[in-house]
Amino acid sequence: MNRPKTAQFDPQSIPIAAIAGESPLEPMRLQPTWLRQRFAQSIEWQIEHGDEHLSRSAQRDLTPASVLIPLVMHDDAITVLLTQRTAHLHDHAGQISFPGGRAEPHDASPVETALREAQEEVGLAPHHVEVLGTMPDYFTISNYRVTPVVALLSPPFDLQADPGEVAQIFEVPLAFLMDGRHHQRHMMDLPDGQGRRGFYAMHYQEYFIWGATAAMLRNLFHFLRA
Repeated sequence: MNRPKTAQFDPQSIPIAAIAGESPLEPMRLQPTWLRQRFAQSIEWQIEHGDEHLSRSAQRDLTPASVLIPLVMHDDAITVLLTQRTAHLHDHAGQISFPGGRAEPHDASPVETALREAQEEVGLAPHHVEVLGTMPDYFTISNYRVTPVVALLSPPFDLQADPGEVAQIFEVPLAFLMDGRHHQRHMMDLPDGQGRRGFYAMHYQEYFIWGATAAMLRNLFHFLRA
């Protein structure tokens, strides 16, 4: 759900225009107890709308979808579980994503969509998932209205990637992602003089997290630091 597939498009080749640069979150804010308390509160915070959100037509019918932002509670630290999509997919091939997808008519809520999709894509059983809450919907240029569902995961659990959709399952430390010094802002020129578009990216080891996935992590960062 990061971006429509574009031939020969390599997001890593787009120059870095800026680094967001905010200080990392305090370690206390990366603990399960504090996260539960934060999601139980009603607080004011500023959503950062990405260029995808600003460029969408308000008149366009959007397809509802959900993703699960899975925070894995290891003994030493929390990590974020992510997937790399298979290379043969028509949309978002090879991109880093959260488990998730479009809502089905039988889904009772965005949370149910996220849990169903996570079980289908990576074999995550719902009884391992403690839903903390949802983040504001994210609107993509690929015509989706995506509800991020944030949850704590209690290991151990067995995962099994759907080979038709998921090439790899991996984890990134939450502390790395919740550090503004790792949030890169890239700017690209659109074809035919249509202007410029920016996107966030977080580069961890060999993984390049960008587009909608990075934007939703960026808003999680804003929410937790508020």
